[in-house]
Amino acid sequence: MSTDQLAADITKVVDELVKSGEPIPIPTLGKLGQQIAKAFAVKEDEVAVLALIFDGRFLKFVVPEKLQNIGTIPVTSTTALAARTARDKRPEVINNFAIAKHSTVFEAVPLTDQRGDPIQKIMSAPVMADKKVIGVIQVSRKGKTQAAAGHDFTPKELGDLVSVSAQIGRCLKLCPIS
Repeated sequence: MSTDQLAADITKVVDELVKSGEPIPIPTLGKLGQQIAKAFAVKEDEVAVLALIFDGRFLKFVVPEKLQNIGTIPVTSTTALAARTARDKRPEVINNFAIAKHSTVFEAVPLTDQRGDPIQKIMSAPVMADKKVIGVIQVSRKGKTQAAAGHDFTPKELGDLVSVSAQIGRCLKLCPIS
């Protein structure tokens, strides 16, 4: 699936989900995350959706599910890319993330049977609803080395992620997140 097709497919799915106005179960975002992973040719655990909570002071993982109860990220953090994305309302690509100063606490959480590889490359985009940031979506490539993680993210892929983030925002604002 191309990332262009992804935006169209996710728009269709989101249209169905939001038309009732009912709360959207959080696992539904996980299913959207699976589609996003496939479109960007990354593993499911390389897609993350975070929601702003506590009056926008903290970010909490919604996807992947295993990170939901691990903790939160203060939006004031100077080392968390997700916090910077939410604060600055600006998408970003970092293709040398392993050497960039960042918190590794969430990378250390095993999402599969064994501890995963470090994030080498990452795209991060704000999730908006009603012209306000309500979360962050990130797509990463993990690997033992930068080369092992795969190709660099491109500006076009970042643009595609921004398109997808608008659709995720329509769902995230209807998710019961606490």
